[in-house]
Amino acid sequence: MAQCDLYNLEKKKVGKIELPDQIFAAPVKPHLFHEVTTWQLAKRRRGTADTKERAEVRGGGRKPWKQKGTGRARAGTNRSPIWRGGGTIFGPQPRDYDYPLPKKVRMAALRSALSLRHQEGKLLLLDAFSSPEIKTKAFVKAMEGLGIKSAVLVTDGENLNLERSARNVPWVKVLRHNGLNVYDILKYEHLIILKPAIEKIEERLKG
Repeated sequence: MAQCDLYNLEKKKVGKIELPDQIFAAPVKPHLFHEVTTWQLAKRRRGTADTKERAEVRGGGRKPWKQKGTGRARAGTNRSPIWRGGGTIFGPQPRDYDYPLPKKVRMAALRSALSLRHQEGKLLLLDAFSSPEIKTKAFVKAMEGLGIKSAVLVTDGENLNLERSARNVPWVKVLRHNGLNVYDILKYEHLIILKPAIEKIEERLKG
């Protein structure tokens, strides 16, 4: 197990903590990042695009004009796709973009992302992040004190004051340990983990 420094909010070293090699020193596999982030973004798509087909547009109750003798092309309905205001053929319909991805692949990618941040020296372990009240200004000041401008902060569970203090800060995202994911780790430059969350992350990724 590798040892990593533990800091407080003033960025003073307060101790050391051991991190399991299988989670924080795993091989970095970029192809897994691509697989998992593509899967995550696909799951987030709403898939609500919808066009009206011939049966759904208004009109078409009678033949526009008689079949012969007018000199015009034959027409049976004004809902034809070649008419303005007609139905759309093969247009997008509501659909689900989700698809299955093996759990082993997802877990391997998450271990790889955690290892990447550790190798880059962009993993910061904090003993605690006290937030007695909802104050965005105080939260931003604390982050600036750590010298960080882009980070995902992982907590050990529900911390509404901290989550609400950070929700309007575009360069920081607060996640609970069970919501930690590859996309957000890679999106933000730094990864901050509170000490109580480390054990829960280890439980999730062991094996």
